[in-house]
Amino acid sequence: MSAALNARIASGIAAPMAQPVRDQAERLGRAAGAVAVLFYGSNLRTGSLEGVLDYYVLLPGAVERGIWPRVSYHEWDAGGQGLRAKVATMNIGTFQAAASGQLVDTTIWARFVQPCALAWGADENAHRQVVEALAAAAMTAARLAAALGPSSGPPDAFWRALFRATYRAEFRVEAAGREDSILTANQTHFEGLLPLALEAGGIAFTQQAGEIAPRLGPGDAQRIRRWWARRRRLGKPYNLLRLIRASTTFEGAARYAAWKIQRHTGVAVTLTPWRERHPLLAAPGVLWQVWRARKRAR
Repeated sequence: MSAALNARIASGIAAPMAQPVRDQAERLGRAAGAVAVLFYGSNLRTGSLEGVLDYYVLLPGAVERGIWPRVSYHEWDAGGQGLRAKVATMNIGTFQAAASGQLVDTTIWARFVQPCALAWGADENAHRQVVEALAAAAMTAARLAAALGPSSGPPDAFWRALFRATYRAEFRVEAAGREDSILTANQTHFEGLLPLALEAGGIAFTQQAGEIAPRLGPGDAQRIRRWWARRRRLGKPYNLLRLIRASTTFEGAARYAAWKIQRHTGVAVTLTPWRERHPLLAAPGVLWQVWRARKRAR
């Protein structure tokens, strides 16, 4: 693994964060006995504390069986300001395996080739494990970008090809041009990343006048495309299973849904103990309440 790529990753995860973000990360990490807590999403880029903050809590342990991660929703007070967070929890072994492309999941390496920060780490070994996992995610993404992208072109053309492919493979709907907004918003992060990741991954390339031409042999390209074809076929079913699982195991799902409804419709949803315990069963009644409230407001 390239020392240059590792150094680039280590510098990136040291991004500045608001103190409440770090404080909550430490609380989450220590309470869970975690190895590390990552912070990511648009709030990392903007520094805003509005909306929902996104964390990944990485626990000690090997690759997990079944569907992961476990998801929970948290609310807390930070000096009089109410903050909210969505927290995904998984083992560091799972995170590392998924980042390196060993698992059928596409969400980890596609998500974490994008910016994130180490909001809290248990020790220096945790820092090293996170850097290595994120470097593996960059190499996995770059390898596929080289296989799916043009024979020669600017780095952005390869990243666009990558993100378009992963969006199509996952069970979600992204607005057209979403890949452009990611690259525009995170221009500094992606600048110079592709050649570092290709070199670290052992993929030869030439670079001239701002364009990159990966030199993949026919066997290499075919192997990468076969690797991707399996993940593309399984992507939607796998992510559907993940959504179904989250609907029954998402801790704080009712509070999260209530907040989202009020934020987007202006209708405050009353959370009863029954609605807290059975968010799926309560959904039709909540939607009826929202519909009636909006109709009266017209």
